[in-house]
Amino acid sequence: MEELRIVGSSRILAIANQKGGVGKTTTAINLATALAAVGKTVLIIDIDPQGNASTGLGIDRHAREKNVYDVIMGDIPMKTAICKSVIPNLDLVPSTADLTGAELELIEMPHRSHRLTMALQAVKSDYDYILIDCPPSLNLLTLNALVAVQSVIVPLQCEFFALEGLSLLMKTIERVKSTLNPELEIQGVVLTMFDKRNRLSDQVAQDVRDYLGDKVYQTVIPRNVRVSEAPSHGKPALIYDHRCAGSQAYIKLASEVIKREKSQFAA
Repeated sequence: MEELRIVGSSRILAIANQKGGVGKTTTAINLATALAAVGKTVLIIDIDPQGNASTGLGIDRHAREKNVYDVIMGDIPMKTAICKSVIPNLDLVPSTADLTGAELELIEMPHRSHRLTMALQAVKSDYDYILIDCPPSLNLLTLNALVAVQSVIVPLQCEFFALEGLSLLMKTIERVKSTLNPELEIQGVVLTMFDKRNRLSDQVAQDVRDYLGDKVYQTVIPRNVRVSEAPSHGKPALIYDHRCAGSQAYIKLASEVIKREKSQFAA
């Protein structure tokens, strides 16, 4: 199969972990907001059928008539599905429950692993960063994201089974890199839902750092009530309460991401 690659100015990253409840979408929308706040133009592509990134950015379900399902199926170009968020510099391609059936439909389609890559060609030069919020499973939608991006950010909850799930994701990333996307790298692992009162959080964090070394961001995202409340108001935590500990952590994470991306891009 002819290799389809994205060549342009955008840095394209997937936010991925096959385990649910690890802060994946929270990381996607707050990292995007922090990047936008420092003047970067950002597009989030929500390819999770649950549509949590779309909800978390306040995109009403009635405003999602044109969405990522139509884009991946090839019915519309991506530019026509882009919604403006209330946050300057931050746009979104929303998701709906229609995406649930995409897995079966994609199996019979040509270039089934490259549908998102092809759709991105038209917008790749319009943004500084494109972040893809993946579903909590290693399916064809996630595969489309891993084929399209340059790097992966992995949110990892500080809990007992964290490393077990991470090893499976790393094997998948290595498989995709060796067969479909030779540029693919893990940009970093971000520890989420860290509870400083819990010794287990400290132990998991140390185990992950021992296992992955510099791949783990220095920034740790704490368990934070304000961050948990924000999605119900249709706002990223940085807009809902920019002074809370969680918001401040995502601002620091954005700084780390920018530094790593500059380093990787220069290399």
